Amino acid sequence: MRITSAPLRRLAVASRRSALREERHPNAVTAPPVNRGSMVPLPWRGFWNSVGTALLLAVTGRGRGADTPLDAEKRNPEPWQKAASRRRLAFLLITVLTTVVATTLFAGIQPQYDSAWLQYGQTALFALLSAWVVTGFTTALMGFWVSLRGDPFTLSAQEVQGHTMNPDARTAIIMPICNEDVATVFAGLRATCESVAATGNSRVFDVFVLSDSYDPEIARAERAAWEDLRAALAANPDQPQVEVYYRLRTRRSHRKAGNVADFCRRWGKDYRYMVVLDADSVMSGDCLSNMVKLMEAHPKAGIIQTATQSIGHATLHARSQQFASRMTGRLFTLGMQYWQLGESHYWGHNAIIRVEPFMQHCALAPIKGTGGMAGGIMSHDFVEAALMRRAGYQVWLVSDLVGSYEQQPPDLLSELQRDRRWCQGNLQNARLMAEPGLHRVHRAMFVTGALSYVSAPLWLAFLTLGTALWLSGSKIASTNLSVLPAELLGLWAFTVSILFLPRILGIAAVLMKGEQRMFGGTWGLLKSSVLESVMALLQSPVRMLAHSLFVLIAVTGWKLEWKSPPREALALSWRDAAASLAPMTAVIAALAAGIAAIDASALVWLLPVGLPLLLAIPVSVATSHIELGSMMRSRGFLLIPEERWSPSVLRRARLHASRLSRPRLAAPVAIAA
Repeated sequence: MRITSAPLRRLAVASRRSALREERHPNAVTAPPVNRGSMVPLPWRGFWNSVGTALLLAVTGRGRGADTPLDAEKRNPEPWQKAASRRRLAFLLITVLTTVVATTLFAGIQPQYDSAWLQYGQTALFALLSAWVVTGFTTALMGFWVSLRGDPFTLSAQEVQGHTMNPDARTAIIMPICNEDVATVFAGLRATCESVAATGNSRVFDVFVLSDSYDPEIARAERAAWEDLRAALAANPDQPQVEVYYRLRTRRSHRKAGNVADFCRRWGKDYRYMVVLDADSVMSGDCLSNMVKLMEAHPKAGIIQTATQSIGHATLHARSQQFASRMTGRLFTLGMQYWQLGESHYWGHNAIIRVEPFMQHCALAPIKGTGGMAGGIMSHDFVEAALMRRAGYQVWLVSDLVGSYEQQPPDLLSELQRDRRWCQGNLQNARLMAEPGLHRVHRAMFVTGALSYVSAPLWLAFLTLGTALWLSGSKIASTNLSVLPAELLGLWAFTVSILFLPRILGIAAVLMKGEQRMFGGTWGLLKSSVLESVMALLQSPVRMLAHSLFVLIAVTGWKLEWKSPPREALALSWRDAAASLAPMTAVIAALAAGIAAIDASALVWLLPVGLPLLLAIPVSVATSHIELGSMMRSRGFLLIPEERWSPSVLRRARLHASRLSRPRLAAPVAIAA
């Protein structure tokens, strides 16, 4: 059939060109037209350069020149800033006084050892570790106060209830992925899109799946799942649907941060806000709408972070972690919200960002140098929050934005694989703590982020010093081997009480608010807390040794493959567990044998660490089984509210995931960078 009409001929040519363009470039018809914007990173001053400049300015008395946005705020602080200063002072006083008292008592009750320098070193380590433990307890204590009394100075979703959505508040929901499980990604994304459409605000939102996948089979599966998602959303003519785009990035630079920056340069000018999701994120339409309304109500807010709730996998390990997140983790979240206020964390996902200042101020230059502490920034979220605050915009953690969910790793090895990346990123960020213009709270976050992993080798050094001191000889050791050293008893009593008090506060908060029915009743709450505590005690030594190894790798730049299974809830095999954990078990067994040959009484120092490490392999395998997790759930263990009454967005995500997982993608899946 000949095409005689000129318009029809032009349409046919355009169609052929479109098909050819799609064949040549996979993004040609899957994304909107590019609207280029600029996002240029500024080079870092460097730690010693920044310190030297600050000292020079302090000595000469010269100012930095023009006022920064933070300088202007100091002259006219808002009420929340005054409240934050008082709270941070109280936080500091509690931490310092408690640490001084504990260290003084510890130093006073030690026996007289033969090696004074080892004894001084142990006391110094105890002081540092005590301060670290007390900061966690103080944060949980403040969270306990907020959970019962509330906080008048923080942002709250309640203040925008009843507000209408501004149709001009265009918002992009972006999901950077890299070789992820396709069923998990698109099932959660479809549930999120359907929930947004149900609010009637779908015209405000666009969704972008930003793929860095380099496995051809996974990339093809992503494209097919995207087409299915578009077709499924379009099949509902009763209400407008969210527009969903897909981009496969071929130049995969700077991991997730580079993917987000690439989106901003291409389409950032089209949107006022962007919501960043992880591959396993699920968010309700009400939560997303309230996030946009809060940003509209607070023009100085640059980032608003939700308090995500962990839910998803059915293994015993994952269910233990999501129970801990709901009980004690929520107290830590509320506590951080209490003393950070407008200088809060950003966790890299399930948060909304004001795009224009993000593009102007939050581009990330690589850190100069070589080794694991240099190169592209890995833990980009902390740095982006610090840069946003330096530019004069506030960063808020809003704990009552309900409807923000993520998954926990299904087993211990998957958790450690994730922690290795976080460890290197947090240590890397510590090099930026002296950068000019940063707020002191964000400087402190860089330090505490590094300490969260450096504390592991410090604990290991403390235990090693204790064993060495005991072997070096003391009056107690030489006279009565059946008597435990007083400093050991003091250490255990202090550490256990401080570590477990947040758990007790979490239980007390639930009981005082009358919410125990949501956790299976009072008895269900108590037995679940005991089980979670036992699992934490068994897994903590494994985490300590693994984190110590990760710190060593990051500092030295050594290359070491830590093998772990895919992120889906597949039970660990004995081979996988042994490959990663057997060296730890062998080392602790050899160390125990050597110590026993010298002085069996010194083994008491290794007992809290040695016994869990000897059981590490069977415990890791057992807690990775879905059957055990399901059995414990049926008996009322580790229940959380979302398991007793599941939100509709989670029910739909599970429904879509079960459909998409048949047939299951058989390729190995790596954790997104």
